[in-house]
Amino acid sequence: MSTGLIIALIVIVAVAVVAAALILLARRPQGGRTLRRRFGPEYDRAVAQHDGDARAAERDLAERVKRHGALREQPLDPAARDEYAARWGAVQERFVDSPQEAVAEADRLVAELAGARGFPDGERYEEQLDALSVHHGHHVHGYRRVHQATYAPVSDAHGGTEELRASMVEARALFEDLLAPVRQDARQDTADTAPAGDSAPDDRSHRAHVPWAMTRRHAKGS
Repeated sequence: MSTGLIIALIVIVAVAVVAAALILLARRPQGGRTLRRRFGPEYDRAVAQHDGDARAAERDLAERVKRHGALREQPLDPAARDEYAARWGAVQERFVDSPQEAVAEADRLVAELAGARGFPDGERYEEQLDALSVHHGHHVHGYRRVHQATYAPVSDAHGGTEELRASMVEARALFEDLLAPVRQDARQDTADTAPAGDSAPDDRSHRAHVPWAMTRRHAKGS
């Protein structure tokens, strides 16, 4: 066997080894640091649910990514974003006189908006929540709070109202995340509305305005 052929075989084997290593690395489950960065507070909550067992929590979170990581959020047209924003404003106004009913409506509205963006339907709450945690892990707990408050209302008058208000404020962060245009939304808006020759506007120009954030003074009796 010639020297040249031997060298060629060595190169081929080396390339095959490197390719196999890259494939294994790509298939390796996401590590704790990656999962913590992706899920934010949801990572700590998962660890607490598993009694401090970080490995068990990471297996759970990695499984969520496997099931829902490929999901791509569907675009909303500007009119739909404006309508959702107006409905949220009405819910906040309703909170002044009917906190419990407003929170229940906020729960339904977040579920509806998530469904419109391509997440599992709100009728499958747990699955929808898991999918949202993969893509909006830093804010998903607000949805969990309004959902829990809807089906397990707090009885204490003042403390209950404060808890409901806090859940609404936290849920609003997820609502705004879902309402904000993703890049394909902005491109579609530009194609539909911008005159020929105009440059594409910044994505923020298409963000529907969500009315005032709730504060303690908006809760009746506070």
